[in-house]
This record gives sequence, structure tokens and C-alpha cells, in this order.
Amino acid sequence: MVYRAAWVPALLALAATGRAGPSDYRGFAPGMEYRDFAARARALSAPDALRCNTSSNTAELMECGAMIADPSDGAHFYLSAYVIKGLVAMVSFGDSGDVNLVAHAQRDLERRFGPAHVRRPGSWEWRVGRRVTRLTWVGRGPARWIYVNLSDYDLVDGISRFVKRAKA
Repeated sequence: MVYRAAWVPALLALAATGRAGPSDYRGFAPGMEYRDFAARARALSAPDALRCNTSSNTAELMECGAMIADPSDGAHFYLSAYVIKGLVAMVSFGDSGDVNLVAHAQRDLERRFGPAHVRRPGSWEWRVGRRVTRLTWVGRGPARWIYVNLSDYDLVDGISRFVKRAKA
């Protein structure tokens, strides 16, 4: 009974925020409002570093990016996001380094989200419904490039409404 009483408030809090499982990373999450995304990105980047471009088809679709530094651990990333109708559909963190960078990212994400599902060599994934957090890495010689991608596929699927289809 005491155990149950301890986790019920946590579940209610998750339900109230709309977040469940591995969808929040370094203060960013798919589904967050653009103004919250922009405020967080600006707080972690140089002044005027955040750049957003609207789609040539509609102002309801934007792509944003900035170099950020997370003060909690000093990690540097290139942050990018796709925003549709004022909500972040996908956010990605990119970095480069060596094999230690991959190992650090793997430990960090497993600590945050638990054991990963290995999609294929060079790709780990955590999934809750249609929200997915994915770590991918590639390398050449000693160099490694990593990407942590957070996606809400319910929102990502909405992008197709704004893409002009090629004539047959």
C-alpha cells in the first residue's frame, strides 16, 4: 500500500505534463511549444545564435538550429529541430569526437532511459508509443559522429500535409 501511494503522484504528474518515458533530453522534448524550445536554446547558446527558417510552402513549418553548451556537464552539441504549427516534431543533437564520445553518450542515455533496444549496428533506440529517442553513430578511423534524435511521429506525420507532391 505504501509503495503504491509513492508512485501514484508521479504517474499523475506524468499524465498532467503529457510526457511519458524517454522523450525529454537536456530540457528539450518533441511536442514542446516553439517558444519554450527557443527560450531553452537561447539560454544554452551564444547571443543571437538560434536561427530558424520557415518553409517556402508555409509559415507553419520551420527548421531551427544553434550550437549549444549544456552547463550541467559542459557538453557541446549542434541542436536542430523541426517545428510544425508551433510544436517541436523532432529535435536532434549532433556532436563529433572519438570512441569515448560514443561510450559517454551510451552511458548517459542508458542512465536516463534504461536499457536500449539495438536497432542495428550503430543505432540504439528507446520507444514509448510513437515517441522515439534514438542514438546513432558513425565513424571513420578514430573519428566518430553521434546524433541523439527525439521524435514524436504523430507530429512528424503532419509535415507531409505541407509538402508539394510531384506530378506523375
